[in-house]
Amino acid sequence: MQLWLEAMEQRLYGQKLNIRLLLTAMLAGGHVLLEGVPGLGKTKMARTIAGLSGGEYRRVQFTPDLMPSDITGSVIFNMKDNEFTTIQGPVFTNILLADEINRSGPKTQAALLEAMEERQVTIQGNTHPLPDPFFVIATQNPVEYEGTYPLPEAQLDRFLFKLVLDYPNEEAEQHILRTHKPFIEEREHPLIPVMTTERITQLQRRLSQVVIEESLIAYVTTIIRNTRASKRVQLGASPRAGIAILMASKAWAMIEGRSYVTPDDIKLVARPALRHRLLLTPQAELEGGTSDQIIQDTLASIPVPR
Repeated sequence: MQLWLEAMEQRLYGQKLNIRLLLTAMLAGGHVLLEGVPGLGKTKMARTIAGLSGGEYRRVQFTPDLMPSDITGSVIFNMKDNEFTTIQGPVFTNILLADEINRSGPKTQAALLEAMEERQVTIQGNTHPLPDPFFVIATQNPVEYEGTYPLPEAQLDRFLFKLVLDYPNEEAEQHILRTHKPFIEEREHPLIPVMTTERITQLQRRLSQVVIEESLIAYVTTIIRNTRASKRVQLGASPRAGIAILMASKAWAMIEGRSYVTPDDIKLVARPALRHRLLLTPQAELEGGTSDQIIQDTLASIPVPR
């Protein structure tokens, strides 16, 4: 696993925390929403994790005219064989990049709901299981709102993490410029996998062996319930958010080489696991409040188990 991490960090310099959180989400069996302005490497991050993981990778560019069948697939009549044939869509893959997911309408966005939650899709009344592992990385631009369709709460809740990519610091940006390679060189030297889908599936199953004490389960419960009690929050975190924190903290502990969860693991994964699940009150938004700030205040107000 360490080789997997190092290979990712070499190709995505300056994004160490987000890389680890991305791999955490994958091991926890969740999905990730990447938010950042153009040019920060969101697509490259998805391509890199796919190339190093040895799984099948597909990319869907979401546009206003994209239809649900363009994602899930459809049934056509094969005149040669005189029978109906199911054409599988790009969702039948190990890693799916839903690029600019908020540029398609609600109907198309909803096509991913069943796939993300139940790991299956229904085409013309027939259910088809998706490959294992199945990992969705969706991207969205926080600046351009014209011509976009905000993701509904039900869709956002399907994402384990929302990761916010920011500009790299000066040292990292200089390193990026110094080591940049033309696209043709990257195409001529494809990534060599350092992981397999079978190994990823094994690691996902090992999560049940990571120990979390009862006091930490109570700690997670208190965090979730306190978000609902906040006067600045109109809609607090759901029980699924608590499960997300629980699974993510176990995966983070595994990446750190531990078989047990610590309070610091929970505090670290709480922000990306909750920031997209809280709906602030209009008053809080007018005052410039953010989900991250509320999460930070919530964590600071709760005694940490010892």
